[in-house]
Amino acid sequence: MRLPPIPPAKLTDAQRPLDTRLRKDIGRWLQGFVSERADGALVGPFAPMLHFPQFGGPVWDYITALSENSTLPKPAHEVAILVTGARFRSRYEIYAHEKVAAAKGLSEAKIATIVSGNRPSDLTAEEAAAYDTAFVLVGGGQLPEATYQAALKAFGEEGVAELTYLVGAYCLVSVLLNAYDVSVPGREEGVG
Repeated sequence: MRLPPIPPAKLTDAQRPLDTRLRKDIGRWLQGFVSERADGALVGPFAPMLHFPQFGGPVWDYITALSENSTLPKPAHEVAILVTGARFRSRYEIYAHEKVAAAKGLSEAKIATIVSGNRPSDLTAEEAAAYDTAFVLVGGGQLPEATYQAALKAFGEEGVAELTYLVGAYCLVSVLLNAYDVSVPGREEGVG
């Protein structure tokens, strides 16, 4: 890990407000995985966000807007995040959202297939639309009309916009995690 997590007692005045927001929102939306080490320091993407609150704060605003205005079915939402994390091979992203996806109803087999970079054969229509859209977008290039129409049929215009912004947000989070070599929680975070 290139940036160490910051224990609460060592936060600067510029970092403290973002730390407070992160903790509140993690408790509200992101449960089921380790986001804090034994000394109270936030881990995962939250550590780099705190190191640079001038960038981390707006990133968190973006993610918060997606959470507060979410209309996508939870399994489809998680499929899109897993496809994105898998494409970037972002260890913490995959770790965290394997747990969230299981809690939202995705089977272990679907989760394992997605994180291995493959498309499960038993996706629902909504999960398939989320998978195909995310897969194309994280691969680069323009979304084919047939894929767009399938997503539009599954989610409506606002849902397609949410899905697109969601994939973009988790591309950003995955890049952040990869840039700072953030691993899954374990000994280096003080929890293992």
